[in-house]
Amino acid sequence: MDRDARRGLLLISPTALYAIALLAAPLAAILLFSFWSQDFLEIDRTLTLKNYREALTEPLYRLLLWRSLLISLAVTVVTVLLAFPIAYFVSFHVRPGRKALWIFLITIPFWTSYLVRVFLWKVILGFNGVLNTSLIGIGVIDEPLTFILYNANAVVITLAHAFAPFAILPIFVALEKIDRSLLEASRDLGESAMSTFFRVTLPLAMPGVVAAVLIVFIPTIGDYVTPRLVGGPDGLMIANMIQTQFLRLNNAPLGAALAVVAMVMVSVVALAFIWLNRRWLGGDGR
Repeated sequence: MDRDARRGLLLISPTALYAIALLAAPLAAILLFSFWSQDFLEIDRTLTLKNYREALTEPLYRLLLWRSLLISLAVTVVTVLLAFPIAYFVSFHVRPGRKALWIFLITIPFWTSYLVRVFLWKVILGFNGVLNTSLIGIGVIDEPLTFILYNANAVVITLAHAFAPFAILPIFVALEKIDRSLLEASRDLGESAMSTFFRVTLPLAMPGVVAAVLIVFIPTIGDYVTPRLVGGPDGLMIANMIQTQFLRLNNAPLGAALAVVAMVMVSVVALAFIWLNRRWLGGDGR
């Protein structure tokens, strides 16, 4: 290698070693663990596919995987649909001098602990919580709503709120990069405001939308705190079963196999979404 190549390799080496130590190595360990077996505290390092057969054939595990996928997709759709209007408003209708203040206000939820925010939603959605008490007080309902806590609906609501800033920021950045003269040209050519949005604004903002979808979808399918606190039996996800296998049932290999299956499922869905987006935008995705 020449001098510049060695210098570049030296510069990226700390980052590469950091990524290998904290990302690649744990994933490799989980993958290796998934092919072992465990009898209480004894680890049998003989390679086997038993864990994957159980993970894919056991009805309970398949139910949790399917539920996790549906909940994550619902959270992603709700979050992005609610985030886009906010990002659009800040980008197109807020004065440039005030945009930083709006972004600052959007990030306020980050100031509090994630666990505290989940508990607050538990209080809000509870049987005698803020929402039910308010609706009963103004006469909208006669008895408390029971479908908003300790089920999948509560998980979707809580996760959508928790990941809203993660969706708003990339969409806002993409909208800020749009050349406003393109929108003016579209209107000058006779397009309506709605047509301009769907034919110009939305396609140009798709990189931000794709980033928001991936940022929300990938971590939510592995969340186990929110389902445990507000999901109840009908809101538990695959991450809760993985935690149970590792910490309660002393069956780390099966937990690792479930984690690998979940990662593969997430990767397939994410890659399918990216492929469909590129097809929709046309060819090279530009």
